[in-house]
Amino acid sequence: MTEHITFPGDIRTRLQDPDLFREAALIDGTWVTRADMAVINPATNAPLGHMPDCTADEAQAAITAAAVAMVEWKALTHAQRADILLVWYQLMLDHADDLALILTAEQGKPLAEARGEILYGASFVRWFAEEARRVNGAIIPSPVPGKKIFAMKEPVGVCAIITPWNFPNAMITRKVAPGLAAGCTMVIKPSDFTPYSALALGVLAERAGIPKGVLNILTGRPEKIGSALTSSPVVRKLSFTGSTRVGALLAEQCAPTLKKMSLELGGNAPFIVFDDADLDAAVEGAMASKFRNGGQTCVCANRILVQSGIHDAFVAALADRVNALHVGPGLDPNAAIGPMINAAAIAKITAHVEDALAKGAVRATAPRDLPDGYADPVVLTGATPQMRLASEETFGPVAPIFKFETEAQALSIANGTPFGLAAYFFTTDMARAFRFGEALEVGLVGLNTGAVSHAEAPFGGVKSSGLGREGAQEGIEEYLETKAFHFGGL
Repeated sequence: MTEHITFPGDIRTRLQDPDLFREAALIDGTWVTRADMAVINPATNAPLGHMPDCTADEAQAAITAAAVAMVEWKALTHAQRADILLVWYQLMLDHADDLALILTAEQGKPLAEARGEILYGASFVRWFAEEARRVNGAIIPSPVPGKKIFAMKEPVGVCAIITPWNFPNAMITRKVAPGLAAGCTMVIKPSDFTPYSALALGVLAERAGIPKGVLNILTGRPEKIGSALTSSPVVRKLSFTGSTRVGALLAEQCAPTLKKMSLELGGNAPFIVFDDADLDAAVEGAMASKFRNGGQTCVCANRILVQSGIHDAFVAALADRVNALHVGPGLDPNAAIGPMINAAAIAKITAHVEDALAKGAVRATAPRDLPDGYADPVVLTGATPQMRLASEETFGPVAPIFKFETEAQALSIANGTPFGLAAYFFTTDMARAFRFGEALEVGLVGLNTGAVSHAEAPFGGVKSSGLGREGAQEGIEEYLETKAFHFGGL
C-alpha cells in the first residue's frame, strides 16, 4: 500500500487545462455555480470539490432549453452533426490525460485504467458520428397503384440521461453520442458521487461547437431531478444505467407519459470454465472480467463456475494472480485496484465475504491489512447457492468459486437468476461453444474472453437486467422513431 499519493490542494493545479474542472451545473449554455454539496475523493475521504444541488425548477429549465435547442439541432444535416461530434471526439483525445485525472480523483480507479475509460468513452463518439451519416429510411412497395410508402427515421425528441458512478465518462458518451447523432437533445443527470467527468465533457462539447441547450448537465441529489425528468411530457426518452430496483421505479414513473426507455440494470454474471479450457486464457479472462474497476462493473464475473477436473489448477493460478494485485490510491502507478466508491460499498463487500465464510467457503488468497475505504481482493472456494454472493451482485473484488460436474449443471446454475446481462465461458469444444452459448439467457456472451463491450457491438441485457441496447447500429436506433409517409395521387 503506497501512502499519501493524493491530490494536494486544488486538483486544478495538476491539470494541464484547469478550466476542465467545473464546480457548476450546465443549463442552456450557462454554468450555474453553487457550493451546495461536497464531492468526496474516495482515496482520501476528503472533499474534492463542490457542486450545485439542482432544483426541480432548474431541471425544468434544462428540459425547456433542450426542447428549444432541438429545433436547430434537428435541422442540421446528418453530416453536419457528424462533423461536430468528430471535433468533440478529437478534443477528448487531446485532453485524455486531464480527463483521466479528474476521473481518478472522483471515482478512485487507477489512473491507467481511467485513461483507458476515456479512450473507450471517446470511441462511442467516433462510432456514432460515423453512424449519423447512415441513418437511412426505406421505400416500401405499395400494395395499390399510384402510391408510394416511405419509412422515415426521425429523432425521438428530448432525452433524459441518468448515469452511474462506476464509469462516469463512458456511460455518458455511450448514451449521449447516439442521441446527438440522431438529432436529439440531452438533459444529463450524472451520479452525485462523480459529477466532474460529466462536466468536463460539457466544457469540451461547448468548444466542439455543440449549441447551447443541446447538452445540459444537472448535478445534485437524484430525487428532485429524477422526478422532474420522468414526469415531463416534453422528455420523450429516458436512458438509465443502474440498479434493477431504481430502473423499475423509473419505468413506473415514466409510464404515465409513455416514454421510450433504455434500461441497463443489474447483473449476476456467471463465468464458466470447462475442463477442456485453456487454463491460462481462462485465468486471464477471469482477471479482466472480475477485477477491472475493482469489481465495480455490471458485467463483471459475480459467480465463477469451474468444472471439477480443472478446478484445483484454476484456483491455484487465479489465487497467485490475485495475491500479486497491488491495492492503493489511483495515483499510485503500481495500483491495480483503487479504493471502493464509499463506505456503503465496503460494508456490502465485507458482509458478502463474512456470510460466505460463515457458510463454509474457504479463502484461497492471503488476507491483507488495508486502510479504510479499500477492499481486500479475495478468491473464495466452496461457494454454494445458499450464500448471499450467489444471488446478490457484490460489486467488489470478490471471486467466489463454485465447483460443478456436468454441462447441464453449469447451465442450470448460470441461468438460475432473475438477471441476464452478461455471461462468460471457456472451452475449446466448438460444438459446446455454440450449444452452450445459445442456451445462456443473457444479452452478452463472452466465449474465451473476459471483455464484452465495444462501441461496435450491441450492449444490453434480458430479464431483470434491462431493456434496449447501447452501441452498434442498435444504439442509434434507440434514439429514432419510424414515421410511415404515404404518398398518394401518383
